Amino acid sequence: MKDTSRFTYGRTSVYNLNYHIIWGTKYRNKVLKGHVEVVLKRVLKEVADKYGFSIDHMEIGKDDHIHLLVSAPPKLSVTNIVRWLKGISAWTLFKECPELQSSYWKKQDRHLWSPSYYVESIGTTNESAVAKYVDDQKKKEVNLNDSKGD
Repeated sequence: MKDTSRFTYGRTSVYNLNYHIIWGTKYRNKVLKGHVEVVLKRVLKEVADKYGFSIDHMEIGKDDHIHLLVSAPPKLSVTNIVRWLKGISAWTLFKECPELQSSYWKKQDRHLWSPSYYVESIGTTNESAVAKYVDDQKKKEVNLNDSKGD
């Protein structure tokens, strides 16, 4: 018997579309920590709510890239989802986080994010494995930092 709890029912469709999306900061600057991390996570959730998709799991890796597990309806393209997430978050972070000025000192033509991103579609069998991987990013980083002192 199929697990129908994972399905989303739209007016004319039933779907279960999930994406693992990763992108990093320009020059791999390690700025996604502290206040910047808090604001980033808040803004990404707000963007998802505004445009009609959900971010089921989100974590920062090594302070310079972000992992997301996104669920979206078929009418939204991955390209648009990433464009909204990166564009709105960069604009908001530069506005709300003056600490970014030291890493991105230009007032004009400054870019917080690298222009590229990674996306992978997630099937129902891989969804829990990818969710665990995203959630474990911080734990893995903490373990790496703990073992450096040995």
